[in-house]
Amino acid sequence: MMSNAEIILYQPDDKSTVIDVRVEGETVWLSQSQMMELFKSTKQNISLHINNVFKEGELLKDSTVKEYLTVQQEGGRKVKRKIAFYNLDVIISVGYRVKSQRGTQFRIWANKVIKDYLLKGYVINHRIEKIEDDIHYLKGKVNDFDLQIKTNLPPNEGIFFEGQVFDAYSFVSRIIKSANKSIILIDNSLFNIQNCFSNA
Repeated sequence: MMSNAEIILYQPDDKSTVIDVRVEGETVWLSQSQMMELFKSTKQNISLHINNVFKEGELLKDSTVKEYLTVQQEGGRKVKRKIAFYNLDVIISVGYRVKSQRGTQFRIWANKVIKDYLLKGYVINHRIEKIEDDIHYLKGKVNDFDLQIKTNLPPNEGIFFEGQVFDAYSFVSRIIKSANKSIILIDNSLFNIQNCFSNA
């Protein structure tokens, strides 16, 4: 299967090797050959332990194994092959069985990586929710403006938000024209409004 898994590098404390680790689905994934490198063990030994993990019912294969399409260099050509990758649960189980100190180091590192990725995912989701709320708010304002334009009525208090430019003269002019008898202005801006009309 194709994957959008992110690849990060793991280096043991002895810095003897560097392993490309897949991070996907809130866990990490390694192939058999990568576990051989991690635990400094043989292919036969790693394969035996993996088979025993599933045979003894310690873990379920369906939820802990994934096939990824990988590109391998074979001789002078690149070949695409499906390779089985095993999640952190399998890696830890194999590590216990081979009694490897490097398995403990990897488990500590992997748990920190997973925690960091979960936290990063939470932060991103929180930002997306805030953006969605802002979009919902702005859509409401657009609907208010559409209604105002269609009905051609003076806007009510609260329809404007910070940064909006509104033609005050046009607004006051429409209010005055719609008056039946008289207008009482209760505001400190009476002088400014009178000047606005006298200069028009």
